Amino acid sequence: MVPLSVLDLSPIIEGSDAGQALRNSLDLARHVEALGYRRFWMAEHHNLPGIASAATAVALAHVAAGTRHIRIGAGGIMLPNHAPLLIAEQFGTLAALHPGRVELGLGRAPGSDQVTARAVRRALLGGAENFPREVVELISYFEPAEPGQAVQAVPGAGLKVPIWILGSSTYGAQVAAYLGLPFAFASHFAPAMMTQAITIYRERFRPSAQLSTPHIMLGVTVVAAESDREARFLFSSLQQAMLNNRIGRPGRVPPPVEDFESQLDSYARAILEDGLSCAIVGGPNTVRRGLDDFARRTGADELMVTANIFDHQKRKRSFEIVAEVSGEMKEAARCVS
Repeated sequence: MVPLSVLDLSPIIEGSDAGQALRNSLDLARHVEALGYRRFWMAEHHNLPGIASAATAVALAHVAAGTRHIRIGAGGIMLPNHAPLLIAEQFGTLAALHPGRVELGLGRAPGSDQVTARAVRRALLGGAENFPREVVELISYFEPAEPGQAVQAVPGAGLKVPIWILGSSTYGAQVAAYLGLPFAFASHFAPAMMTQAITIYRERFRPSAQLSTPHIMLGVTVVAAESDREARFLFSSLQQAMLNNRIGRPGRVPPPVEDFESQLDSYARAILEDGLSCAIVGGPNTVRRGLDDFARRTGADELMVTANIFDHQKRKRSFEIVAEVSGEMKEAARCVS
């Protein structure tokens, strides 16, 4: 089994609030750290009532301060929303406080709808077309400062925070390959171009100071429970949330419902198939087979597991089951205990 990590969207469930969601994120991070997961990433999204990690660097500071050794990072920061210097300072601060644990994934999407994108003043410094140039600028701020350098990231300069490129299309694959950076593909919600993006990235990769050979991590939704039936029940919360977001009715993560799929029309089924065709849902044996098949089929170097489950204890148990069915996880947990 390839190494596994966690992508946490800090879900805000119906009947709860953002504060509890962020406290749950820390609790989950401690849990998966003990289980031996490699990374814990959080994502930048805006104007979504069901996600609490909009201020991603602040949320990561909360998690980093409450954990000991798991790597923490952004999966990702939507760079066109920000001046590169400010992101370098934010993640430089995290790296100064938690040496060797901080990494930074960068995406070019707004992490929101276009109206919200304008509200975060994204258009002032240009759009996604400037993404490669801004990545290079950001990387430069983590290099040691040169004599007479007019603008420095403090903290940040000299800390060499590892950079990843994120993507849900072939564009991110091309940028990551050209710059010689590790690539994380969002197959957990946009799997359509996954195979093509993997091929482009590997074929066009150019070695860099950070990375000598291509390295790809794939996002994968995994909802695990004691049985296939229970897992399908829990999965219905994520299905409802994704469907609501894509038809323009975003809200907090709803509770699961029985036989949700039987209630769907063909349009709703097509939406969910488009976003969740790579999802692995089931009991331990189903999850074991699903993870093994996905890793073998894609040749991924790492997998990043995500699971928006309504019940926090069930969510923790889901990641625990994934760890239990992976021998690599068990060995890693022994090594850090």
